[in-house]
Amino acid sequence: MKILMVGTGYVGLVTAACLSEMGHHVLSLDIDAQKIANLKSGILPIYEPGLKELVERNVEAGRLSFTTDYSEGVRHSSVCFIAVPTPSSQDGSCDLSYVLSAASEIARHMDDHKIIVNKSTVPVGTAHRVQEQIASVLRERGSAIEFDVVSNPEFLKEGCAINDCMKPDRIILGVDRAEAAKTMRELYSAFMINHDRIFVMDTVSAEMTKYAANAMLALRISFMNELAHLCEKTGANIKQVRIGIGSDQRIGYQFLYAGAGYGGSCFPKDIRALSSIAKDHDVEMSILDSVEEVNQRQKKFLSSKILSYFSPQGGVKGKTIAVWGLAFKPDTDDIREAPSLELIRDLLEHGAIIRAYDPVAMPNTRKIFGDAILFCKDEYDAALNSDAIALVTEWKQFRFADFHKIIPHLRQKVLFDGRNQYQLLEMQTLGMEYFGIGVPSSRSDLGAIAASLQKKTPAPREISKVT
Repeated sequence: MKILMVGTGYVGLVTAACLSEMGHHVLSLDIDAQKIANLKSGILPIYEPGLKELVERNVEAGRLSFTTDYSEGVRHSSVCFIAVPTPSSQDGSCDLSYVLSAASEIARHMDDHKIIVNKSTVPVGTAHRVQEQIASVLRERGSAIEFDVVSNPEFLKEGCAINDCMKPDRIILGVDRAEAAKTMRELYSAFMINHDRIFVMDTVSAEMTKYAANAMLALRISFMNELAHLCEKTGANIKQVRIGIGSDQRIGYQFLYAGAGYGGSCFPKDIRALSSIAKDHDVEMSILDSVEEVNQRQKKFLSSKILSYFSPQGGVKGKTIAVWGLAFKPDTDDIREAPSLELIRDLLEHGAIIRAYDPVAMPNTRKIFGDAILFCKDEYDAALNSDAIALVTEWKQFRFADFHKIIPHLRQKVLFDGRNQYQLLEMQTLGMEYFGIGVPSSRSDLGAIAASLQKKTPAPREISKVT
């Protein structure tokens, strides 16, 4: 099948590569000429394990190509995917300008029946708005071309997006006509060889499904972070509590980790968008507001612990903090709304010196902080002459760091574990002071002190976006 993919960002590029891997001929379009030139030269705009190899293989096979030309793209295809950004507006609502612009361009160049597929995360009712937009452009052209609009939300996890795309838990199709559903089933048939995982529903329900799924996952994370605070006060261990409740099959273990808060391009934006949709319909969803509030507080929790620890020493001014991990999660270079940004800003405001390392996210972080922090060649370099280490992103290489190699070069032997990767006893055996999230730490009262500081922190600042 011949496919147009409008947008070469995270969702668009991964989906295009996977569809071409399954034998479809995909033309990926972006209005950013430099991005297309880079892609044609083998330079990808994002990091995702295995993606570069997948793109190169399918470009070589002639199944994947790139363009800036809508005329060429629409002529090429029978199915046109829209996978463009839908950033948050000032009020938290979803900005649909890129989606509607793409729909208009498709309508201006189509000369026969097309299926237009919304792959971007969009508010409930967007499929109807896209239909109206396309119909309006066609009326201006004096054309009576038939078309279908399908809602096909993505469920890709950064860091394992290729596997999620090639072996999906489910494929949601929001359609209005049986003919469009049949074509979309054919398009995805190669992904269904093991068993059928396609669920067909109306477009509104499909759009709501995407938001509901991310809201549920964010809720689990925020609940565990709230529970971790209580564990610190009572002496319970959140890691053991997780095992205890996760073993219940009705709950399961997924997304039950306490930590430094969630970030990325999906959860924060989708929670705000769903909350905005609820307000537009005069529906009170206090749980959503609480999820967002808890997460914003949680991003301050690690810095509160560090500030509490160094308070008896006159504060962190002049102290060197090694920050391990900058991306919002492992196996991605995405730092959008990453907890590391809040931590670094808080510490810089109090005069700390930051030595940071991340395997792939340092170029994006440099765009925000420039020379205000020192970017290091590895975790060992970051720890050199540091007064504390703060682990923010749980890259696998940090879990097996050689502390015997690190400790002789530390000014103070203290570790703040924002992802609970280590154990108190193993750190104490090494002579390190250890502070995690909701787990036994070197000083039982530090969590309470951090919590009291946290309550006094102002509302979070706007975080710069990196695309």
